[in-house]
Amino acid sequence: MSYNCWYKCIRCKKRYSIYDVIYHCDECGGLLEVEHDMDALKNRSPEEWKDLFDLRLHTRDYPYGSGVWGKKEWVCPQIEDDRVISLFEGNTNLFNAHLLGNQIGIPDLWLKLCGNSHTGSFKDLGMTVLVSAVRQMRKDGKDIQAVACASTGDTSAALAAYAAAAGIPAVILLPKAKVSNAQLIQPIANGALVLSLDTDFDGCMAIVKRLTENPAIYLANSMNSLRIEGQKTIGIEIVQQLNWSVPDWIILPSGNLGNVSALGKGLLMMKKLGLIDRLPRIACAQSEKANPLYQSYLTGFTAFKPISAQKTLASAIQIGNPVSYERAVRILKDFNGVVEQVSEDELANAAAQADRSGLYCCPHTGVALGALIKLKDKCTIKSDERVVVVSTAHGLKFSDLKVSYHRLELTEVNAQYANPPLELEASYAAVCQAIEAYMPG
Repeated sequence: MSYNCWYKCIRCKKRYSIYDVIYHCDECGGLLEVEHDMDALKNRSPEEWKDLFDLRLHTRDYPYGSGVWGKKEWVCPQIEDDRVISLFEGNTNLFNAHLLGNQIGIPDLWLKLCGNSHTGSFKDLGMTVLVSAVRQMRKDGKDIQAVACASTGDTSAALAAYAAAAGIPAVILLPKAKVSNAQLIQPIANGALVLSLDTDFDGCMAIVKRLTENPAIYLANSMNSLRIEGQKTIGIEIVQQLNWSVPDWIILPSGNLGNVSALGKGLLMMKKLGLIDRLPRIACAQSEKANPLYQSYLTGFTAFKPISAQKTLASAIQIGNPVSYERAVRILKDFNGVVEQVSEDELANAAAQADRSGLYCCPHTGVALGALIKLKDKCTIKSDERVVVVSTAHGLKFSDLKVSYHRLELTEVNAQYANPPLELEASYAAVCQAIEAYMPG
């Protein structure tokens, strides 16, 4: 069976090829999304799709062992297998966080650990699709000389790694002194041209949009709908890992809003093809310092105003003018979604509390967990509901922040779970005394 997909404007419905170098509709300026031939996909029954996706889990048959390309027919079917650039991304652990869940009053709590991926974040899922499509376009004669993105850290790491694997030059625009050292070194190590600009993410985004008006430089930010196609597999994986059952809630940190658009798109596709019979509710979590979606939510999404995002510990979502706002609002309405915000104190302590249960959370996961706690306290989320929190990146990218937390160096944070090392004299008695004080009871 032949499968196919194309771009479609979300406003006027005009169609384009996924190999067109285009990011907005040239008729009305609307955002584009990838649409699939659903009639063709219905040639397999829901049970046949489940069996196929389960069969491909962890296979070494390239590229189908990838969590993304194991669902190739649903993602980007017309890319040739030998053009795919995969680092076997996806298939990340769905962690049963029962200890943390019992502490906060949500016993059936799970964390989708997207940071357990090649470059340490969920951005790998979208970048494998985008870079593979670029590789296909170059093979087919398109004059694409480089790929480029603005980033707060994780996007740049993913783009640089996948572009390096494909042999395609990458140009990275980062806001100076606003990403962690661990994030900064990733694209440097992978050989990208890294430009550290004296501005914020929104300033970098404005420049990369102008750069990519040149069709020889291909835009790799989530305004590009190919990214969404890979990232939508997060929701499909969650349901698959829960034995094809749907959780009551999925909560995720939100900045540029491509992630919520992608999550909803994958789940809606599952419902249309009969793999699930209901949708979860979605909660978007934002920092109080960068909360344009939350401010719009308070108006019932009747008004949207870009803001100047302030410095936040959750640096990857320090975005005041999200490019995927229009798509995200549509998803939130479809999923009866909510938006919550958290303070610096709330996000830092939520991440630290989670770490005490064996995790190692990035600050953005702390934003989602902090929002969960607030939504539970408001009774928006009930204690008997199954909740999945999307952990977007690995905490190792933010170890400097964690050190500052435990040293009590974060000015806006009352570190409730600080656990600095004890400096003792080198004596058996001092060690025994410290162990006795530490042990419970």
